[in-house]
Amino acid sequence: MQDGTSAGQEIVLRTDGRGRRPDSARLRRLNILVGALSLPLFVGLWELVSRSGAVNMVLFPPPTVVAAAVLEWIRSGQFLGDLLASLFRVTTGFILGGALGILLGILTGQFPVVSSLLSPLFHILRPIPPIAFVPIVILWFGLSEAGKLFLVVWGVFFTVWLSTHIGVQKVDRGLIRAALMLGTPRRQMLQEIVLLGALPYIVVGLRTAVSISFYTLVAAELAGAFAGIVYRIEIAQQNLQTGQVMGGLAALGLISFAADRLFSALAERTVWWR
Repeated sequence: MQDGTSAGQEIVLRTDGRGRRPDSARLRRLNILVGALSLPLFVGLWELVSRSGAVNMVLFPPPTVVAAAVLEWIRSGQFLGDLLASLFRVTTGFILGGALGILLGILTGQFPVVSSLLSPLFHILRPIPPIAFVPIVILWFGLSEAGKLFLVVWGVFFTVWLSTHIGVQKVDRGLIRAALMLGTPRRQMLQEIVLLGALPYIVVGLRTAVSISFYTLVAAELAGAFAGIVYRIEIAQQNLQTGQVMGGLAALGLISFAADRLFSALAERTVWWR
């Protein structure tokens, strides 16, 4: 009787499992469809609102006008130069700020003396937004690229430093003590135990810093740039070219989104065990 009951329960469970799978697949397809339609619906609603007369089309142009402005921007040859200038600032600042943040994060997370020396200072400086430094950066660096890179590095550094610092402190102290007792050189221990143990936290900080680097790009290119997407947005705003302003914002958002997706894909392959 028990075997019969167990077999019956198993049949019911399998049947229920088969019954649930189509619902799950249908829900997944519905989510994909909704996601695919969200952007066209948003653009269509934007077009309707802009052309309805409820708003001023000069100040809130429809997507067709924005698209025409972006195409003209591309045809003029300025878009490629602006894109390369902005990507250079973001990429270089991200690499420098990320490397410095990881290095000092490992030091402050691993060595209490270094943490006591630097952490209070970093916690005081960290809340200061990069855009607040624009006036003094212009005084320090003039209109050179060094000032723009400084602002991007500033925004990236503190995010990466804090995530690395926390990640290092989360590493199992028992593993570190065991490695030292077995005679593992401190440098090897830092590389193979501390750094790898903190790597998931570091990756989260780096991914957050990808978006932050684009935020700080706004401050960087407001500090006297002669090329760049934000620079072109500012020029268009001064000339009341609202279509190009919104096109520049859309381009900045798309590039930031693509950079985030690319970093996420690379992180999943690199830190596969997290």
